Amino acid sequence: MIDVARTAAHMRTRHKQEASRLQQAVDRLTAIVGWPGFVALLGLTISGWIAINLIMARLGFEPVDPPPFGWLEAVAAIGALLIAALILTTQRREDQLADHRSQLILELSISNDQKIAKIIELLEESRHDNPGIANRVDKQAAAMATPSDTEAVLEAIKDLRDDVV
Repeated sequence: MIDVARTAAHMRTRHKQEASRLQQAVDRLTAIVGWPGFVALLGLTISGWIAINLIMARLGFEPVDPPPFGWLEAVAAIGALLIAALILTTQRREDQLADHRSQLILELSISNDQKIAKIIELLEESRHDNPGIANRVDKQAAAMATPSDTEAVLEAIKDLRDDVV
């Protein structure tokens, strides 16, 4: 189990190390945007922007961005577009890590299935060879001693997906 944890940790570390400087910058920006305080700061900034422009108009000064706050709308639209692009870029990269993790889990599952089948096979052989145990046919143990047919399982999964779609 320790080897699996070490492999998973190594996989995450390698994934981080393989990131370009641009990707690392995108990851940092996405982390900032995902910080709950960012929402509060953004709300305060927008409220402050509106308040300053309304106060300037009330005091007789020409506001930088009078209602309906066209500059604020433009900045918000550009910011939303950039944040969406940041999130999509980060998600794409995280999907790559998830794919690697899924592959590792699949390979471990197949390996465990083969090991379990071998253990059952050896137990059945031991049972047959032991004169103190009555020799009988155990159909369930015989079936379990055969490793799963991974190609058949894959085809069954594809068939199920096709039926759902």
